[in-house]
Amino acid sequence: MYALFGVIFHVIGGVAAGSFYMPYKKVKKWNWESYWIVGGISAWLIVPLILTAVTVPGFSEIIKSAPQNILGYVFLFGVLWGIGGLTFGLGIRYLGLSLGNSLILGLSLVFGALTPLVFYIFYPMAGKADLIQMVQTRSGQFVIVGIVLSMIGIFLCGKAGMMKEKQISGQKTGTEFNLKKGLLVAILSGILSACFNYGIEAGKSLAEEVIHLGLNPLFQNNVTFVVLLWGGLLTNLIWCLFLNYKNKSFKDYSNTNSPLFKNYFLCFLAGAIWFLQFFFYGMGESRLGNGASSWVLHMTAIILIGNLWGVFLKEWKGVNKRTKLTISMGILILLSSIGVVGYGNSLSY
Repeated sequence: MYALFGVIFHVIGGVAAGSFYMPYKKVKKWNWESYWIVGGISAWLIVPLILTAVTVPGFSEIIKSAPQNILGYVFLFGVLWGIGGLTFGLGIRYLGLSLGNSLILGLSLVFGALTPLVFYIFYPMAGKADLIQMVQTRSGQFVIVGIVLSMIGIFLCGKAGMMKEKQISGQKTGTEFNLKKGLLVAILSGILSACFNYGIEAGKSLAEEVIHLGLNPLFQNNVTFVVLLWGGLLTNLIWCLFLNYKNKSFKDYSNTNSPLFKNYFLCFLAGAIWFLQFFFYGMGESRLGNGASSWVLHMTAIILIGNLWGVFLKEWKGVNKRTKLTISMGILILLSSIGVVGYGNSLSY
C-alpha cells in the first residue's frame, strides 16, 4: 500500500504535467515569450513558495543554513534544467503535443533514470542503489523491465507521430509544425530536462533536514524544489526578456486589445498546474525512495497523458488505421510499464 500511494502520486503529477499547456492555448494576442514567462513566474516562484511555506514551515531557515556548495549544485542543475524546460515549450510548438512529449520526455526519462544509477557505481552513496545492485534484486529487475517497456511505448508513440506527419503534410495541424527544428530542440531539451532529477539528488541533504526537524516527510523535497526552480526561472527570464526586446513584445503585458485579465489568469493557472507535477512528484518519491523508479513513473505518466490529450484534441484526425494502431499500442505499453514499475517497488516493502 505504501508503494501504491507512491505510484498514485506520480500518476497525479503526470496528469498535471501533461495538462499544464492547455490553458496557454486559450491565451489571445500574446507572443509565446510573454505568456511563457508569466506562467513561469507562477510555476517557478510564486506557487512553489506558497506551497512550501504551507507544507514546510520555516523552510527559509533550512536554505539559509545549508552548505553553499550544495545550494550551488542544486541551483546549477536548475539553470541547466531551465534551458531544457525553455526548449520544451519550443518543442511542443514545433512538433505538437503527442510527438513533442514523446521525444523530449523519452530522452529525459533515459538520462534522468539511468545516469544516477551509473554514477553511483563509481561514487557510492549511502541509501542509493546503483545499476549493478538493481540488477541483482527482484524488485530492481522489475523496475528495469518497466524502463524497457516505457522506452518501447515511447518509441511507438514517436513513430506514430512521424507517420502522422507524413500523412498530414500540407494540411493544417494546429501547430507551427517544423520537423527539423523540432527534432533539434527535442534532443537538447530531453537531455537537459533530466537535470531536474540530478538536482533532486544533489539536494538530498535539504530533504533530510526536513525529516530531522520532525516535519512531514511527505513534503521533504519541496525545499529542494524552491532552489532548483530559482535556477530555472533565471534561465527562462533572461531568454524571454530578450525575446520581448527582439520582437518588441513588451507591449503584450499591457495590451488592452487583448483580454488582459483572462490572459494573466490563464498563465497563472498554467503555472500552478505545472508546479503540481513536482509537488506530487516529491510526495511520490518520498514514498518510493528510489530516484530511478520515481523518475520513470513521472516521465511515463507525462508522456501518456500528453498523448491522450493529443487524441482528445484530434491531432490524429485524418491518419490511417495503421497509425492509429501504432499510437494505441504505444499508449497501452506505457500504461503497462507504470504497473510493472509500481509492482517492482512494492516488492521492496
